[in-house]
Amino acid sequence: MFTGIVAAVGRISKRQALEQGVRLSIDAAGLELSDVKLGDSIAHNGICLTVIKKRKAGYDVDVSLETLNCTTGLTAGGHDQVNLEKALRLADRLGGHLVSGHVDGIGEVVKLAPLGESHHLVIKAPKELAKYIARKGSITVDGVALTTNTVKGRKFSINLIPHTWQVTTLRHLVVGAKVNLEVDLIARYVERMQST
Repeated sequence: MFTGIVAAVGRISKRQALEQGVRLSIDAAGLELSDVKLGDSIAHNGICLTVIKKRKAGYDVDVSLETLNCTTGLTAGGHDQVNLEKALRLADRLGGHLVSGHVDGIGEVVKLAPLGESHHLVIKAPKELAKYIARKGSITVDGVALTTNTVKGRKFSINLIPHTWQVTTLRHLVVGAKVNLEVDLIARYVERMQST
């Protein structure tokens, strides 16, 4: 489990093709790695990946073909920076919201504009996820826990405060960019309970 509070921005320094996926080398100089062990989970733009090798200021992870097919931001040709968050410990403060690190779908940025000292972000969600997104509800965008301001059909808006803008990769977004979305964990369970 994660909180969606980004601890550092890392960089994908190397991609090695595997038979059914890719191995990524992550430079994570800004992330405290002294307590990270092989097998630990770290979220990369909201995608939970397992550490398979540690290096002085980074580590390697394997990404399956299934994960590559369901997410965005890890393949070559995109932005190499990734939002990083180590898995939540039971004693940690829950500053964001409950995040599983399992991306539900890919959204598209349809508007991004300055709004005073903040930025106004509008994203179009996949049709199947729209029912889980509520006004003033929780949403995770590229691993960042955020609160929706408005929801209209498949589009929802978010206000990015200056701190979030400065310490995450969201500052690199442009109209048309694809983003990983994870909807509110509780909303998914409520929907499942109502459908059975």
